[in-house]
Amino acid sequence: MTDTLRGEDAALVAVQSTLAGRPGVLPGARALSHFGEHSAGWIGVSVLGALLQPKRRQAWLTAGVGAFLAHAAAVVIKRVVKRERPHHPSIAVNVSTPSRLSFPSAHATSTTAAAILLARASGVRLPLLVVPPMAVSRLVLGVHYPTDVLTGVAVGAVVAKAVGAVADRKETGERA
Repeated sequence: MTDTLRGEDAALVAVQSTLAGRPGVLPGARALSHFGEHSAGWIGVSVLGALLQPKRRQAWLTAGVGAFLAHAAAVVIKRVVKRERPHHPSIAVNVSTPSRLSFPSAHATSTTAAAILLARASGVRLPLLVVPPMAVSRLVLGVHYPTDVLTGVAVGAVVAKAVGAVADRKETGERA
């Protein structure tokens, strides 16, 4: 077996060598990892929003449902694809993971869905700013390839669009 870095392994090492040593980057990436695990942090944010804005309760809860469904979709895809996480000796794995499966990143998937739906619930685009840091954190932590993260963002956007469409139909039906 050769240890030559190519393709996504090389990209991952480049990201890690550029960012991981900077002050606060690894602790921040680990904090994002723990927050996003199983979409739990996003579900918590949606419940908090529902409690603080009862008039927008349904929109906030929809964001939590969307985050959970996005996570579930990523898990299903992982089990079908069965791509293993990065394991090249030059790649530092900086956090533990619940499985050895990598594609797509469930963190990127649920975060993207949550961000889109939280922006919708809150009426501001600010939640969308969390998507790039979460995506990059998965690379800094060495637990995903770039295509895992990019696919996760795409799947999360599709799930958010579908969940938003269902919520719109439900809301329209309730008004009629």
